[in-house]
Amino acid sequence: MRECASHGKRSLVRDARIIDGTGAPWFAGDVRIGGDGRIAAVGPSLRPDGDAMTLDAGGRYLAPGFIDAHCHDDLICLREPERVEKAVQGVTTLVVGNCSFSLYPTAPRSAELLRQHFSGLLGETAANEVFDGFAAYRDALHRRGMALNLVSLVGHAALRLAVMGYERRPATAGERATMQQTLARQLADGAAGLSLGLVYPPSAYADETELIALAETVRAHGKILAAHIRSYEAGLLASTDEFLGLLRASKAPGLLSHLQSAGRPNWGNVPKAIGRLEAARREGVDVSFDMYPYPAGSSYVLQLLPPEAQEGGLDALLAQLRDPQGREALRRAVEEGSPDPHAAQSKIVLIGWGNVRGAGTSNPDLKQFEGKTMDEAAAGEGITPFDLMVRFIQEDAGQTAIVMFQLDEGDLHAACTHRLHMVGSDGLPRPGTKPHPRAYGTFPRVADPLTRERGWFPLEDAVRRMTSVAAQRFGLSDRGLLRPGMAADLVLFDERIEDRATFDDPTELAAGVHHVWVGGEPVVAEGRVTGRRPGRVLGQ
Repeated sequence: MRECASHGKRSLVRDARIIDGTGAPWFAGDVRIGGDGRIAAVGPSLRPDGDAMTLDAGGRYLAPGFIDAHCHDDLICLREPERVEKAVQGVTTLVVGNCSFSLYPTAPRSAELLRQHFSGLLGETAANEVFDGFAAYRDALHRRGMALNLVSLVGHAALRLAVMGYERRPATAGERATMQQTLARQLADGAAGLSLGLVYPPSAYADETELIALAETVRAHGKILAAHIRSYEAGLLASTDEFLGLLRASKAPGLLSHLQSAGRPNWGNVPKAIGRLEAARREGVDVSFDMYPYPAGSSYVLQLLPPEAQEGGLDALLAQLRDPQGREALRRAVEEGSPDPHAAQSKIVLIGWGNVRGAGTSNPDLKQFEGKTMDEAAAGEGITPFDLMVRFIQEDAGQTAIVMFQLDEGDLHAACTHRLHMVGSDGLPRPGTKPHPRAYGTFPRVADPLTRERGWFPLEDAVRRMTSVAAQRFGLSDRGLLRPGMAADLVLFDERIEDRATFDDPTELAAGVHHVWVGGEPVVAEGRVTGRRPGRVLGQ
């Protein structure tokens, strides 16, 4: 694979408190970075090597660069290669393509469908920002250059759209074979695995036979199967079992995305789900999970609707909303839920309009609602919250981002302190909006308030969750640990890292990260972004 940047000069970082990524206690020492972008030596009192640049760490912590194990930076990396808000958190590698959302692959008939689908999650996406395959996406990133490294999963939605569109039915044998062949090409070209989004149409329309077939293709290529499972509400345990069944049948390694239990009636189920994962591991199932350190989640407004409402895509939904009977049927489904005990629970029934906040829109006429709860914003307009939601769908093409306050602190603690946990921000970058603060504050939040103020884990264990655990899961054998021979993706940070992003001011940049190196080149120096772009797409 072509690398996107030349390596930097040799350098020596002296007098650091080294956290090596294993969870072991920090130790005092120096680190030499070679001209090849790798760690040349680690130890006490290392001598400068020829013309190597020397940086006095002054007793700051030096750790492997943080890995965002679950984010949605696929599109923003094409537009903002410096990834400032991630770099100043100490992040050096991004894992994208999660929850079935990737910018590839497309077939000629599906490019426009994928563009619309991706726009729903992250705002208006241009026709030249979706790609026929992983290789084309990788090459576009490399041509532009990027500050950080990137790992990409193949989105199940893109596969289904390319073969079946938005049809809500099981795939035929021929369609499954076509999806498997398309997936195999992406994995062979370097994609890290497959991501499912079993609550997001059209991924939600897949049956067990299709999912097992795709999981077997993942296993055959030695890659990973990640899943936004079918329910994080009342169906959490059944959905966890479904995912574990896919892993048992295929023998693929798995990553359960953002493990949580949403809605007060469902609180307390995270430890039970973890128990399912641990039991499966005792049977030989290779599974772990990621989670962000916040009590609120984020998605887009269409997630307030039942999955069947999106059958046929946005045009079909808009037609239903124009029909008085269809609109009323949707209102009942959203505000009253379904009488079917097996149907997906309504978010609004679980948490109420007051716990849903507008976060981002592409329509300037709707900007006034960003940062406001749905009931607050609707009252200001003299309409109902449901009518406001319909306005978002009609006037913003279903692209309005929302924040949902739905999680329990006890469940969050159980997830984030468990041994199978790794850190992922799950951020939805929408410049110029009021997004969930996790895109700007996840890593300092784990390293500082959760570590020092709440005592959830020692700092060294916090670093392990942000480095080596994710590196192992995604097959990044030369990253995640601070040892000779490893890639010099490193972060130097102060005794305290400040998480400044809040739900009211979600785009405040973190403070306390002094230097960040990617492949030996500084992308942050003395707290400032350098503008260098040494990152590359990782995969083989």
